[in-house]
Amino acid sequence: MKYVLTLAVNSKFANLASSAVDLAADALAEAGADVGSPDWLADDIACDIPFDDLSPTTASALIQGQLTEVDVFAQSQNGRRKSLLLSDMDATIVTCETLDELADFAGIKNEIAEITARAMNGEIAYNDSLRQRVAMLAGLSVGSLEKTLVRMELTPGAKTLVQTMRKNGAFTALVSSGFEFFTSHIREKIGFHEDISNEFEIKDGTLTGEIRGTIMNKDGKLATLKRIAEQQGLALSDAVTVGDGANDLPMLQAAGLGMAFHAKPAVAESTQFQIKHGDLTSVLYAQGYRQNEFVD
Repeated sequence: MKYVLTLAVNSKFANLASSAVDLAADALAEAGADVGSPDWLADDIACDIPFDDLSPTTASALIQGQLTEVDVFAQSQNGRRKSLLLSDMDATIVTCETLDELADFAGIKNEIAEITARAMNGEIAYNDSLRQRVAMLAGLSVGSLEKTLVRMELTPGAKTLVQTMRKNGAFTALVSSGFEFFTSHIREKIGFHEDISNEFEIKDGTLTGEIRGTIMNKDGKLATLKRIAEQQGLALSDAVTVGDGANDLPMLQAAGLGMAFHAKPAVAESTQFQIKHGDLTSVLYAQGYRQNEFVD
């Protein structure tokens, strides 16, 4: 069949019941779709429902309205598995916003976090907000960067996502509006091929409050997606991108599979594919990977 609807849950908090799958299949059929047999990608966690004669957008909206605790992805079967992964880092690959955590060592975490939240929801200009936040951190030592790195925790499924796609021949890149000190460590820790981010200006072992070079913002992320796709000989439709903030939105919208991950409201409203409940393995389920194919 031409299309597939994928249902997925976060296995730590819920199970995907057969009754939910049946409800979704029946709803598609009642809407006029020709529905195939369910195909479980992971018992009690993720299931595919193939269908025809209904647009993916209509199918997704219909089922999301009925299964509010389940992530729903509807798309074409053709080209479903992607050959390029680009992912944001903060609040995506790692659970925190790194500048917010770094600001804790300057005693201004709340002030920085407020600016971060507004920037991630697209309420203020990103470049200005980043320069403002970094300026507020002037005087912090490199040791504070190292302490922040120790605090950073990987989002569940992050390493599995990267390693599984790499094993299946995909090129993987961490593209962040954060900073190279952190992205280089995360790249090495979970196995991205490449990391692209910003760079602190550091003199005499302390942050000067300035950023070196051009800021990696939403335009930079989109340009990076296009550059890597061209270098790899791939179309943008061959890419999956993952992120949560307004600075991720252009690359989410440009990719064949752009996944808003527990995203800010303004981002979620503007993306077709949203992970509201699951961890990063949902990016694999959306591509049709089975749990027994996962690489940790």
